[in-house]
Amino acid sequence: MAIGVLSIGSHAPGLIVNNRKISEWTGAGEDWIEQRTGVLERRYAEPGTATSDLAMSAALEALEAAGPGAGERLSALIVATCTPDVPQPATAAILQHKLGLRAVPSFDLNAVCSGFLYGLTLGEAMLSGRFTGGYALVVGADMFSAIMDRTDRRTVSLFGDGAGAVVLGEVPEGYGIQAVDLVTDGDLHHYVGVEAGGTRTPLDGRARARGAHFFRMDGRSVRNYALVTLRKTIGNALSECDLGFEDIDRFIFHQANTRLLEHFAAEVGLDMAQITLTAPFLGNTAAASIPLTLHQAHRERPLQRGERILMASVGGGMTAGAVVLTWY
Repeated sequence: MAIGVLSIGSHAPGLIVNNRKISEWTGAGEDWIEQRTGVLERRYAEPGTATSDLAMSAALEALEAAGPGAGERLSALIVATCTPDVPQPATAAILQHKLGLRAVPSFDLNAVCSGFLYGLTLGEAMLSGRFTGGYALVVGADMFSAIMDRTDRRTVSLFGDGAGAVVLGEVPEGYGIQAVDLVTDGDLHHYVGVEAGGTRTPLDGRARARGAHFFRMDGRSVRNYALVTLRKTIGNALSECDLGFEDIDRFIFHQANTRLLEHFAAEVGLDMAQITLTAPFLGNTAAASIPLTLHQAHRERPLQRGERILMASVGGGMTAGAVVLTWY
């Protein structure tokens, strides 16, 4: 049996941060923000919220949609995040507790914005190997509002908070996950990151004073990497299952920003009508971006059996991934 997506859930917090607020924080004009990013608003979690709280809402929706007893059938819980509740234990362990799940392997995965596709691939491998017959709950959740320098227009204009989740399980042959391509270019790890808070740079007063606890990004380098690497990793995944761009019904891209997606679509000759966008009203939600966007696509026009979906991402590390899925 193949492994496919059985259900989807998502959650975006209720606090809307529009471009007027970003302009107040940064001094950047609202027109500049929209023209450069295509992001009109993003969502922030309320004070006191943890990443696991966002994840719980998305996970509960996905489990409910998977049908009665889905939680009892879980063989694994994977949380993709780069903004965990705490350095340890894993946010997945905390989420398992909050969901009231039985003792199943539960762990975090950090591939930044590509984390969900890495988690999806691990979930498929587990269910295809020693954990056959069960389900895997794969969650992407991030809370970038907690690591934003609100004076840095290059980053705070882009990122928001959110969570998305899927339940994986067996589907008939010919459906489910058809191809995967994942890559990490560690030589470029310095393009994106939070310097302080690990063993290399302790999060002390000196680190805070120079803003080392905030997220930083070399936007131009990331953009150039994304445009080249997306094309390559998508091409590798499509070649694996002997398909081309013209064979894909819907494209679910990591929502780095609207303008980058428009540029990429023009480069490869894609119709924007095939690309679901959540960046304009949710911003870049990191590991949550792909499952949130997949769920939005399903809400706008329910996914039909046999539809071919391509999901692709680029993230810090630098990481990238592409997955071809036939919906069941």
